[in-house]
Amino acid sequence: MDTSTAVEVSSPTFSSSSSSCSLDDVMYDVMYDVFLSFRGEDTRKTFTDLLYWRLKRAFVDVFIDENELRGGEIIPDKLNQIIQRSRISVIIFSRRYADSIWCLEALEKIMECRRTLGQIVLPIFYDVDPSDVREQTGSFAEAFQKHEERFHGVKDKEEKIQSWRKSLTEAAGLDGLALSTFDGYVGVFIKEINDEINRKLNRI
Repeated sequence: MDTSTAVEVSSPTFSSSSSSCSLDDVMYDVMYDVFLSFRGEDTRKTFTDLLYWRLKRAFVDVFIDENELRGGEIIPDKLNQIIQRSRISVIIFSRRYADSIWCLEALEKIMECRRTLGQIVLPIFYDVDPSDVREQTGSFAEAFQKHEERFHGVKDKEEKIQSWRKSLTEAAGLDGLALSTFDGYVGVFIKEINDEINRKLNRI
């Protein structure tokens, strides 16, 4: 995710509305069916790409952000509103997901939308144990050690780190799908994710 463009299945008109809105606003002003959150260096050209095209063939409008590695740590207002105005957020947790402040900031916004707007969130555990995400152990512990060393003594950043941890714990506690459940068969795993997303969209 080192480019400055975005890959979109559709190109709906983007309004300049405020970053906060009611559930009714979201229902009548939806931009995408699915927002994909993922660590580009881990899965962009492999798992996430395969999932994206599977959803596209199923006529699901998907947004993939391509700007994760762009300079800076602040998620643009436009991306925040795209997250807010998506029916479902799919979070692809991989081993180095928490290395990315960009991913953690997007995750925080996703979980905010779940709490305030009732957005559907589907966690996907790709080659990572859900408990590592939920408890920030393993590779997630390594990532947070780096964040804590980097921001040591910076009060607002230390508070932000705790907020990221809370969002990870909350997201990993939701019903999701894990590759390990499918004995490592990626194709079967992607099929089940596609089916689950379509079931959720049909219920909406």
